[in-house]
Amino acid sequence: MRYFLSLGSNQGDRKENIVRALSLLQEEGMEIRRVSSLYETEPVDFASQLWFYNRIAEVQASVKPDSLLALIKSIEQEMGRDAHARKEPRIIDIDIIIAEDQVIHTEDLEIPHPRMQKRNFVLVPFAEISPDTVHPVLKRHIKELLEESRDLSAVHKIKEKRS
Repeated sequence: MRYFLSLGSNQGDRKENIVRALSLLQEEGMEIRRVSSLYETEPVDFASQLWFYNRIAEVQASVKPDSLLALIKSIEQEMGRDAHARKEPRIIDIDIIIAEDQVIHTEDLEIPHPRMQKRNFVLVPFAEISPDTVHPVLKRHIKELLEESRDLSAVHKIKEKRS
């Protein structure tokens, strides 16, 4: 199944945290197909926090969304995230944004992510790698959602050194 994941970090070595999370996903059998550039983003809702680094990754996985969520939670925990701290600074935050055309509403999981269309830190990197992906509920392309976004928070692409 094709997934789009949002990865963010605002503690420690933010870039390395995202790189490590992607590596751990790969070690667990996820095929990383594409990743966006790295972006530094203004925190939403809690402006007093440090700014985040964010990235969107397109992955291919043979697991169902609930199994992927369990894997993500275990990776976050392994990396040192406190599962009970909501809206707090975090070493790593991984969210399932879209899972093909699936719509899921359970106590533990909502796909597509319920606030993705209101978050430039998701839309900007998503539009970079897959602007024509269609939101399965809103039936709009990611590039359209970005154009219509009312989110005023800053999102800056980070110029990374080529190795």
